[in-house]
Parts: sequence; structure tokens; C-alpha cells
Amino acid sequence: MTSIAEKIEAVFANAGARGFVHAREVGVPGGPEVGVGADDPVVLASVFKIPVAVAFAREVAAGRLDDTERTRVTARYRIGGIGTAGCADDVEMSWRDLAHFMLTMSDNAATDVIYHRIGQDAVDKVLADLGLTRTRLIGCCEDLFASVIADLGAKPDDDLEAILAAATEEQLWKLAVLDPERTTASTPREITELLDAIWTDRAGDPAACERVRTIMAQQIWPHRISSGFPAGVEIAAKTGTLPAVRNEAGVVTDVDGRRYAVAVFTRACSLADRLPAVDSAIGEAASLAVEHLRAQTVTQ
Repeated sequence: MTSIAEKIEAVFANAGARGFVHAREVGVPGGPEVGVGADDPVVLASVFKIPVAVAFAREVAAGRLDDTERTRVTARYRIGGIGTAGCADDVEMSWRDLAHFMLTMSDNAATDVIYHRIGQDAVDKVLADLGLTRTRLIGCCEDLFASVIADLGAKPDDDLEAILAAATEEQLWKLAVLDPERTTASTPREITELLDAIWTDRAGDPAACERVRTIMAQQIWPHRISSGFPAGVEIAAKTGTLPAVRNEAGVVTDVDGRRYAVAVFTRACSLADRLPAVDSAIGEAASLAVEHLRAQTVTQ
């Protein structure tokens, strides 16, 4: 009989990628789990914005940050992409709206403005408090992009998109941002632990955890985990994308109210900008994992 791990591995192999997965029921310590490379180091990409959001929400809950206060996103942060990162002019927004943009659409500029306001220590404290010893952030989006520019031998003020377009495949595969030993990284198991802590109010004040859950439930991208589930199943998640890297981590709330933390990380064999087969494989793998956990719960 084919195991659940073998089924998930086959899904990713058919999509031209390798997958790393961990799934567990929320609020059930020591309960059934699904793992494929669950303890392997993985590149987080924008999944790192989840602990940044927790740190931000903690600051607000503690009264150290007024989330209605407005701040300006300047040219320093306009690195291209969606949200304020792609705006042609400076943007003034409240901190809470920046947090909304950071998680719902993965706005890199919003992320960096928040990160610089709360500081690396606040994010590291989240990880330390939850015992996530294998989760490491090397900075914010600005730092990740600076790493790419340095690896490709360009100047800090050079256009990143033009630099990437001119790079060879050999150069791209050697980028530090694609190596979990040299960039912001974690393991699938530690990310489901983070999600479980957020959904059980262990990651901070209940109001802080509720804030993060609420925003994650409004994410606009339906092409990865969400693609594996029918209407009626709620998804609150965060994607992550880099060349050859397609990730998503979040909580699936089933129609019966049970919740499952699922973390899926992939490394494709291709550097193509669009990898729809890998995107949908993330949804299929998440669905297989949750289906397996459902069955385990029923038989216990």
C-alpha cells in the first residue's frame, strides 16, 4: 500500500519539484501528523512575514505601537512588485493597513517599513519564546534583495529586475537566497508549530494572535493551498516565492470546524517565472495531508 508520504512525493515529482511538508491538527499536541522532509531546512521566502506579523501584533497589544498612527513609505522601499512596493510615489498609510498589505498581498515595502519600526529583536523574541530554534531571519526583504545583488556582482542602486533578467541560470541557482543554510530559513515542522501557537493564543496576547489570524484569512492568492479545497473550507495562509521556490503555510479550517496547520515548501527543477503545476501541487499535497489527518482522527 502506498503511504501518504509517497503519495505526496509523487505529486511534487509529477510537477517537476521536490516538496517538504508538515501538517498537524491545531490544538492537539502529540496528535497525528503528516511529514515529508518535515525537519529538513527550507527557504522561507515571504513566509517569514508571519513571525514579523506576530511581532508587530505583540507591539500593538502591549501599547508600544499605535496601529492607527500613519507613516510614510518612501522611495527607499519601492523595489517593484505589488502594493506600496510598486507605487510610483510616496504613500502614507496607518501601521495596521501596512500589516494588512504585508500579509494579504505580500507587499515587500510594507513589510520592511514594519520590520524597521519593530526591529529584529522583536521578531527574534517571537521565535525564542516559541522555541523555534531552527528558524532564522537574516533581515527583511531589503536584505534578501541586497544578497541577490551582491551575489550577482551588481551595485546596490542597480535595477534588480534588470539584473535578474541578465543573470545566467548557473548564477541564479547559486544565489544565497535559494540556500537554506545561507538565508532566511526554517523547517516545515517549526512553521506548523508557529501556526499552532498563533491559533491557540500561545504566540502572544490573544488580541495579537487574533489580529494575525484575521489578516491571514484575507490573503488574496487562491492558487496554492486554496486550490486543493472546495468551498466551505476556510484557508488562512501566507505564500512565499523566489526563483524555483514556491511555498505556502497556513491553517485549513474544515467544514466540521477542525483546524489543520499545513506548511508546504517546494524547490522546482525550473527557474521559470510561472510554475502553475507546482502551485497546484501545493494545493493537492495540502489536501492529501488534511484528508489523511481527518481519517486518523476518525479511527482513533
